[in-house]
Amino acid sequence: MENPETVRPEPTAANETPAVPSGNFIREIVAADVRAGKHGGRVHTRFPPEPNGYLHIGHAKSICLNFGVAAEFAGKCNLRYDDTNPTKEDVEYVEAIEEDVRWLGFDWEDRKFYASDYFEQLYGYAVDLIRSGKAYVDSLSADQIREYRGTLTEPGKESPYRDRSVDENLDLFARMRAGEFEDGAHVLRARIDMASPNLNMRDPVLYRIRRVPHHRTGDEWCIYPMYDFAHGLSDAIEGITHSICTLEFEDHRPLYDWFLDELAGRIPSRPRQYEFARLNLTYTVMSKRKLLELVQEKHVSGWDDPRMPTLVGIRRRGYTPEAMRAFCERIGVGKRENVVDVALLEHAVREDLNRRAPRVMAVLHPLRIVLVDFPEGKVEQLDAVNNPEDASAGTRRVAFSRVLYIEQEDFRENPPKKFFRLSPGAEVRLRYAYIVKCIEVVKDASGSVVELRCTHDRGTLGVNPTDRRVKGTLHWVSSAHALDAEVRLYDRLFSVEDPGEVPEGKDWKAHLNPNSLEIVTGCKVEASLAGAAPESRYQFERQGYFCVDRDSSEGRLVFNRTVALRDTWAKIEKKESGARSQGPE
Repeated sequence: MENPETVRPEPTAANETPAVPSGNFIREIVAADVRAGKHGGRVHTRFPPEPNGYLHIGHAKSICLNFGVAAEFAGKCNLRYDDTNPTKEDVEYVEAIEEDVRWLGFDWEDRKFYASDYFEQLYGYAVDLIRSGKAYVDSLSADQIREYRGTLTEPGKESPYRDRSVDENLDLFARMRAGEFEDGAHVLRARIDMASPNLNMRDPVLYRIRRVPHHRTGDEWCIYPMYDFAHGLSDAIEGITHSICTLEFEDHRPLYDWFLDELAGRIPSRPRQYEFARLNLTYTVMSKRKLLELVQEKHVSGWDDPRMPTLVGIRRRGYTPEAMRAFCERIGVGKRENVVDVALLEHAVREDLNRRAPRVMAVLHPLRIVLVDFPEGKVEQLDAVNNPEDASAGTRRVAFSRVLYIEQEDFRENPPKKFFRLSPGAEVRLRYAYIVKCIEVVKDASGSVVELRCTHDRGTLGVNPTDRRVKGTLHWVSSAHALDAEVRLYDRLFSVEDPGEVPEGKDWKAHLNPNSLEIVTGCKVEASLAGAAPESRYQFERQGYFCVDRDSSEGRLVFNRTVALRDTWAKIEKKESGARSQGPE
C-alpha cells in the first residue's frame, strides 16, 4: 500500500489553520438511496464499539458519521456493542462509551443493543448453515488452521474434517455449546473456498470455545461467535440499512454478503456495508494495544491523561464536543487513507474556544511589581472585557492595587532589540489599567531579580492608546487578591509525526516527547476564578486556553493547558526544516 497522504493546513500570517475543503461520499450514497426509495426510503445506521477499551478520536469520526447521517435524513442510529469476546470486555468500558457518545452530543434513545442479545438467534443461523452444508466443525488446532490457510500467493488446504456429515456436525456443535469440550478442541467454520484469492473467504471460523464468563450472559454460553459472523447478521436483525465501517473491513465485505446471501430466507432485512478511511493523526497513535501499553507501563497517568487521544483524555484537557464535531465535519469522509495534521484539530479547538471561552488574567511565573506612587491599602476595581468575540459576555471587575505580579519573561534588565515589554526606564501598558514605568530593579543576594519598582501614569486609565502610545501591553494580577494555582502545560505526547512507524527491533515508545508535560506551581490567577467548576474553560490572556482539572478542590485550583494561542510547533518545524536545508555548519 502506498504511504498515506498527510493532510496539512496551509500556512497563514498568523500561523492559524484555514478551513480545509471536505467531502462525504457516504452522505452522497445515502442521499441517492433515499431519492431512489431504497430500503423504503429508510436510513438506519449503527455505531458498533467493542467494550474492550476507551474510545479515542478515531471513534469520534465514526460516531459523528453514523449519528450525523441518520439525523440528517430523519433516520435512526443504534448503539450496539460488539461483545463477542468476553476475555477482554468489561462493564467499565460500556459505561465509558455511553458517556463519550453523549458528551459528543448524540443520543441512541431506546436503541441500545448488544451482539449478546442475539446469541440464540446467531446460534440458530449457524445451525442453518450446517444443515445446508455451508458450515462444519473443524478439529484442527489454531496453529494448524493458520498453516492450512495458505498465503496471499498460495491457496489454502482443505481440513481433513471438512467432509464430516451434517448429522456429525450438528451433534458436535450442540456438544460444543453444552460445554463437553475444552477450549480449542473444535471450532465451527464456514465451508466456502480454500483457494479464494481473498483470505477471509477461506473457510473462516464462525464459533470458538471460550470457557470465560460473559459480562452480560454470565456462564450461559461457552461458545462465542466471531465478529465477522455476528456483525452482518446483527445488522440484519436490527434492520440496519447502511452498515458503515472503516476501510480495513473492505476485504471482509464479500464474507459479510456471503452470510446474508446464504441466510436470505431467514434474516429479516438485507443491509449493505460501506467502508470509509479511518482517522489518523500526526504525532498520535490510535492503536488500542499501544494506548493500553502506555497506560499499563505508566507513561501516562491513565486512560484520561490529557495527553491521550482518548475522548476522556481530550475532554479532561478541555476540548469541547462542538470543536470535535466541527473537526470531523471539516476533514470529511473519503475512501483514501490519509494522515491528518494534528494542527487541524488544534485549530478547530482554538476556533471554538475563541468564541466561547471567557478571558481572564493569569501569571504562571510571577515577578513582583511595586507601584511606589500608588497609595498603600488602596484598591481600585477596573472593568475587564470577558470575551471580545461575544458582546453578550459583558465585563467583570478586577482588583488593582499597589503590589502586582507580571510574568518573569515580560521583564529584561538588558533587553534585546525590539523587546517591547518592561525593562529599566521603559514603559508598558497594564491590560485594562495604567501605563507604568520601571524605575528600579531589586535583586536578591544571588543577583536574581525579585522585584521591580515602578510608577504609574494616573492619566492613562481608559485613555485611547493612540493618545498615549506605548508598544507593549502586559497581563497582571493584584498580589493581595490573586489566587494560587497549579498549571499543567500539556504538549504533544510524541516528538515525531508517525510514532507508530519504527525500524524493526526498535521501540516505538522511544519517540515519546519528554517535554509533553510541565507542571508549574506557584502560579497566580485573578480572583474571578474562585470556585471555578471542573471542565470550565478560559483563555488566559497572552497564554493560551486552559481548563479546570478535576483535581481542583476548595482552596486548590488546577488548570490544564488545552491548546496554545498559536501553533508553536509550526514555527519549530519551519525552523528545523530551514536548518536541515542549509546543511551542517
